[in-house]
Formats: sequence, C-alpha cells, structure tokens
Amino acid sequence: MRFRRKNIRLHPTRYRGRAWFFVTLCCELRQPIFSDSKKAQKLIECLKITAAKCHFAVHAFCVMPDHFHALVEGTAPDSDLLLFVSTFKRATSLEYSGGSGLPLWQKKFYDHVLRPKDSPDAVAWYIWMNPVRKGLCGQPNQYRSSGSFTVQWEKKVQPKDAWVPGWKKDKGCPFTNRTAATKLAPP
Repeated sequence: MRFRRKNIRLHPTRYRGRAWFFVTLCCELRQPIFSDSKKAQKLIECLKITAAKCHFAVHAFCVMPDHFHALVEGTAPDSDLLLFVSTFKRATSLEYSGGSGLPLWQKKFYDHVLRPKDSPDAVAWYIWMNPVRKGLCGQPNQYRSSGSFTVQWEKKVQPKDAWVPGWKKDKGCPFTNRTAATKLAPP
C-alpha cells in the first residue's frame, strides 16, 4: 500500500488576491534552529524581501526557536499566498543549508484565511504574545524576533477578545477566552 499525503489546502483560488492570512511554518523535526538570533534576523530579512516581491504586507510576525508565525495581507489582485510561502521557504532553506540541501522546514504549513469575524489586530496579538506564552520573555516588545513591517506594533493596544487558531481551539487551548489569556498593558 502506497502512502499518500492528505491535501490540507483549499482550492488555490482561495489563496489569491486581497485577503488576510495567518501562516505557521515549523522547522524540520521541530529543531530550535532560530534560537540563534543571527539566523532569526536573516529569516526576517528574507521575509521582508519575499513579501515585497510577492505583493504581501506583513502586519505581524514572530520567529520562535522552532517555528514561525505571520499575519500577511495580499496587496494586489495577483497576490498568491501559496507562491509567497513556497518562495519564502525555498529562499530561507537555501540560506540555511548553504546549498547542501538540508531541510529547514516541514513539508506542509498551517494557514488560516481570515474571515470577516476575525480581527486582524487580535490575530496579530496572538502572534506577538507567542514568546510570552512560551516563557521566553515577560512582555512581547522584549522579544527581538517579533514585529511588523506595516505598523509600530509596540504602541498598539491588545484587543479585549483574544484570537486562537482553529486547531488550538479543537485541542482545548486555555487561551480561548480573554480571561485565561495574559493581559498586558501597553508599553
């Protein structure tokens, strides 16, 4: 019996155009590659270049030791999330491996197309709070591998209602309501 990977993607047209997307990429075998701040900064530089080439605005990002989150928005009718992610993964993998072919990323990635009820600010705060939830810092602005290319995120106020990705809600994540989430005053 031949193993077949399940297709977890929507129809490709759902990833095109002026839409908002939450994306998570995980390092191969969840290795903590980006514990090295220089590698994390190179990833951020590559994100900026790739987003500009592929017509995406990066409203929030966070490079964790073993994974990466971003909230991106297609800025043109021809913006294509699948092309953006594959271009980004290819460029960062090449940078990481130095041409040796070592895999940087897992084959698939998690995506969520934001719906009208999803608040982009709440999604951004979910991303920026990730290092706080993991105990890597006490305040999101203390983590050097988070940010935004579109707003001064350190001055934004955290929304009352927290956002949690669907796959975490399904697992009974304790952050599914605001009272369980960490409340932070703006810096």
